[in-house]
Amino acid sequence: MKSTGSICGVDEAGRGPLAGAVFAAAVILDPNKPIAGLADSKKLSEKKRDFLAGEIKEKALAWAIASCSAEEIDEINILQASLLAMKRAVEGLSLQPDELLVDGLHCPKLSIPMRAIVQGDSKEACISAASILAKTARDAELYILDEQYPQYGFAKHKGYPTPLHMQMLALHGVLPIHRKTYAPVRRLLEANK
Repeated sequence: MKSTGSICGVDEAGRGPLAGAVFAAAVILDPNKPIAGLADSKKLSEKKRDFLAGEIKEKALAWAIASCSAEEIDEINILQASLLAMKRAVEGLSLQPDELLVDGLHCPKLSIPMRAIVQGDSKEACISAASILAKTARDAELYILDEQYPQYGFAKHKGYPTPLHMQMLALHGVLPIHRKTYAPVRRLLEANK
């Protein structure tokens, strides 16, 4: 892998939901191909995120998306799983970045120089791009889960603990893709012992 003097943005999506994997993305933007409209993925409409995700994949020097499963989250906790997904995303890049800018307070264990930036997804374009790729990849997984388990409404709530999701969990029970260490899921499992 050759060095490019490049900066890589890293972010994750899906720490709060009760179901599905946590996703992370790493993006090295091309300074010669700017992308208009990059922002924190949570502040963009789904349509806008999907459009920008296509542009990022087309114009970035390198990008990669990785995840950690619900089982891994239960095994090592959500913070460690988020960091592991970030590490996997960076290791999946076709170029070795010279520096990582990571959204949040914590950095993954890698030998590349890096900085954690609180609210980095609204301050650094490369982190915004990573935020968009992580979120769109996670949403895509939730649409697949919605097809597999239509009665749970994953396309609507994306696995978050909404009243609908809690109602469906109580009605239909816990799935293999639910995070068993998360309090609402754990309480249901304990109540049904």
